[in-house]
Amino acid sequence: MMSVEEQIDNAGILTVTLNRPEKLNALNAEVLANLSRIFNSAKENPRVRALILTGAGKAFCAGADIQQLANCTGETGYHFAKEGQAVCRLLETLGKPSLAAVNGAAFGGGCELAMSATFRIASKNAKFGQPEVKLGVIPGYGGTQRLARLVGKGRALDLCLTGRFISADTAMQWGLVSEVVDESALMDCAKSWQHSVLAMSPKAVAHVMDVIDRGYDLPLTEALHMEALHFATVCASADKEEGTAAFLAKRQPVFQGS
Repeated sequence: MMSVEEQIDNAGILTVTLNRPEKLNALNAEVLANLSRIFNSAKENPRVRALILTGAGKAFCAGADIQQLANCTGETGYHFAKEGQAVCRLLETLGKPSLAAVNGAAFGGGCELAMSATFRIASKNAKFGQPEVKLGVIPGYGGTQRLARLVGKGRALDLCLTGRFISADTAMQWGLVSEVVDESALMDCAKSWQHSVLAMSPKAVAHVMDVIDRGYDLPLTEALHMEALHFATVCASADKEEGTAAFLAKRQPVFQGS
């Protein structure tokens, strides 16, 4: 049984499923290697237009493999963190919209992986948390950084210092997820989200994600300059010509991503 499964549909949506249900889809070395391979391939494959990440069984991902964590030393701990961070950053910079369909527990590395996606939606039974402090460590796959950027410093300190879990509804109130649905509707909702984005200009979507990612931590003046440069680039695109022409003609645009 593969630790990560992948399947692409006719719309170009690649569904990636963490598949270690007996271990609550914990992120061991094999899972991380498979995710790295899949994300790199998806980035380069023109057939892949969007990605959905979910988990098999009752959990999305319960975090990093505790046995591997237990063996970490000061030296190997650095590499342990950097490997997980690299996989999360691959997802974050895919250049194509990604969505974490959180079907259950998203703890530790699982929460960190979900936060690396472009969007997050959750089933009503999902829970989120960064419980690493209970093990005498801290989040190492980006949890101390992305969580604060998504929900604010105070709430990030709350979760990372107490190790407590929050419900899907609380996660939505905090802005960690965009929608909460019944478990039976989760994957249909995920595909609906991605279809709505795929109806837009692929070129514009890629530029939006790049500008927000790279501009978020820049001084405002520099970020605005970068935005203007990207705006100029898309103004010279065929998608811009099609989008404006379709609007003026009161018809639906047909974008080609060029």
